[in-house]
Amino acid sequence: MVDNKSPYFNPERETLTREGIEALQLERLQATVKHCMNSPFYKKRFEEMGLKPEDIKSLDDVRKLPFTTKQDLRDTYPFGIASVPLRKCVRLHSSSGTTGNPTVILHTQKDLDEWANQVARNLWMVGLRPDDVFQNSSGYGMFTGGLGFQYGAEKLGMLTVPAAAGNTLRQIKFIKDFGTTALHAVPSYVTRIYEVMQQTGVDPRKDTKLRVLAIGAEPHSEEQRKRIEAMLGVKAYNSFGMSEMCGPGVGFECCEQNGLHFWEDYYIVEIVDPETLEPVPDGEIGELVLTTLQREAMPLLRYRTRDLTRVLGRTCPCGRNHIRLDRMRGRSDDMIVLRGVNIFPIQIEKILMQFPELANNYLITLTTDNDNDNMTVEVELEELFTDDYQRLLDLEKNIKRALKDEILLTPHVKLVAKGTLPVSEGKAVRVVDKRKVYQ
Repeated sequence: MVDNKSPYFNPERETLTREGIEALQLERLQATVKHCMNSPFYKKRFEEMGLKPEDIKSLDDVRKLPFTTKQDLRDTYPFGIASVPLRKCVRLHSSSGTTGNPTVILHTQKDLDEWANQVARNLWMVGLRPDDVFQNSSGYGMFTGGLGFQYGAEKLGMLTVPAAAGNTLRQIKFIKDFGTTALHAVPSYVTRIYEVMQQTGVDPRKDTKLRVLAIGAEPHSEEQRKRIEAMLGVKAYNSFGMSEMCGPGVGFECCEQNGLHFWEDYYIVEIVDPETLEPVPDGEIGELVLTTLQREAMPLLRYRTRDLTRVLGRTCPCGRNHIRLDRMRGRSDDMIVLRGVNIFPIQIEKILMQFPELANNYLITLTTDNDNDNMTVEVELEELFTDDYQRLLDLEKNIKRALKDEILLTPHVKLVAKGTLPVSEGKAVRVVDKRKVYQ
């Protein structure tokens, strides 16, 4: 039984020293590598590399191990990477497979139990306790966000509301009627909930008990987080997860909100240059690479997440010494290359959120006109002021200037009325690339 007054859900693991973390990691890494020899995929890889489990004698030896990619999961579809017989597995989760074979991740009961522990640890860390009411607006089914948070919240002991995705009016009714104190949602959908609250006369500060948001699943800037907190009068904590690692629970902010704690008793974290695959110094942005340490059904070695981030530190005032990473800056495979310049959508959002005249919804469209690639940024106005044409021109000019300073190119900027752009109740679509039509 966890002491409600303790800031730690699992004090023994959460307060390990750096030496303790690394000793546990080495023990679990060596066991994981041996277990991976039950996987036909990894056994063949090791044989091709002339590598044996006994060659892993230190944490630095993780660099001897092969990288694993999403394409590897597709090539071995559906169960070729599994390290246990299928009869020992109790669940699978899968991606949509819109670009080929889906990626499939298997779980044993032990995997699911450990996953629930990770999520519970995160939620406890931001002050949630058994007397809280947790509402989950993520989709259930193959998407891991629904069941991952569901079982984690139940493990902590909260009353859970599996509201699932969509039906915003019902979401708000549940928040009010059930006394929801914590909500999990993607950032763009939180904005939608607030807009509907405004339309229906609901004041989130007076009419609800909301105090904690868990936000993730799509990149978002610090500016957008601050807007969300100001809108709802809550604390919004960044969450990181991916189905290949288990789902939500891999990384989470503590109350300090100074970076995502990645649980190093479950993962080895590396940040590498996406091109050379060599480690980058702490503080420099690179691609996140993760090795699982507690996975039974499908352990993954050096999985290339394609997410870009950096190391912020390895200690924290909260008392946890697990590595802290910056919010995801984008993805190496979602990067926009325009006229030879590398641009990430999160850079554009960061600038837009600095203008109070602008609402949260925006769309980046890439086109080819007269053999030249162009970018148009459409963004909704918080309120119309069409009677002041000069003010619109000045705002557009200032946005263009700020964007040029950030991305080194001047995009077209189009200011539109609130409610004009498409709204998604799942992950927001921020980029539409029409250039392929012309290629």
